[in-house]
Amino acid sequence: MNSQQLVNQIERKRSFLCVGLDTDPRLIPSKFKQEADPVFAFNQAVIDATADYAVAYKPNIAFYEALGPKGWESLQKTMEYIPSDIFTIADAKRGDIGNTAYMYAQTFFDPASSGLNFDSITVAPYMGHDSVEPFLRFEDKWVILLALTSNPGSHDFQMTKSEDYIPMYERVMRLAQTWASPEELMFVIGATRVDFLQKVREIAPDNFFLVPGVGAQGGSLEDVSRYAMNSRVGLLVNSSRGIIYAGDNPAVDSKREAQKLQEEMSTYLDAYYIK
Repeated sequence: MNSQQLVNQIERKRSFLCVGLDTDPRLIPSKFKQEADPVFAFNQAVIDATADYAVAYKPNIAFYEALGPKGWESLQKTMEYIPSDIFTIADAKRGDIGNTAYMYAQTFFDPASSGLNFDSITVAPYMGHDSVEPFLRFEDKWVILLALTSNPGSHDFQMTKSEDYIPMYERVMRLAQTWASPEELMFVIGATRVDFLQKVREIAPDNFFLVPGVGAQGGSLEDVSRYAMNSRVGLLVNSSRGIIYAGDNPAVDSKREAQKLQEEMSTYLDAYYIK
């Protein structure tokens, strides 16, 4: 999916909602645990309930890897069930180099190899250009680079300043834009870093941002929209727990929470989206 197709979907649905499929068998409602594949059955119900409001789905790969072969089977069936016009993100946070990085890319981007065909993958940039470049070899795929996250430990490295007083997250964002165009590269920006939203948009005016941290983690959807929206919207705001674990009945509870976010997003598109 290219950026124009993504923007078209955002405009059509009046939404920039990404639903995180962080599916933990211990937390799903008991009725799904009786199914042959509880994880897929639950994901299926969530997708059915939210597909009218979401423009992206983001399976967190750790939740599937932890289940071994059955988890990978659940992931593959989930990917096949997601409507083809909805953007997909492998939240894998891979970060290696050379052939290893290429094999990670092949895992998530090459259906002839693994059966998986994600539109994008999250990548950790700590090892530099050669940890990102293998993912960029795949046409019509996206790298979503970790840039400024909202976890407490982010200060350990991301905010460290070099002798020219430029923090590491800014150096990463500026350098990464020399590796790939805004048609191939997005950045992860934590919603709880409100004081930095305007700054990161200045650093990367044309790139999409994947924004976790709204809702359960305390981030403000209005602040994200006000300070980080650009002329192509440029935002995918993720909600995981707040939607998928909203109640025991995804058809009602997940749908309600997704619709609530979509309606709020629609008002911010009216207020802040200037083409």
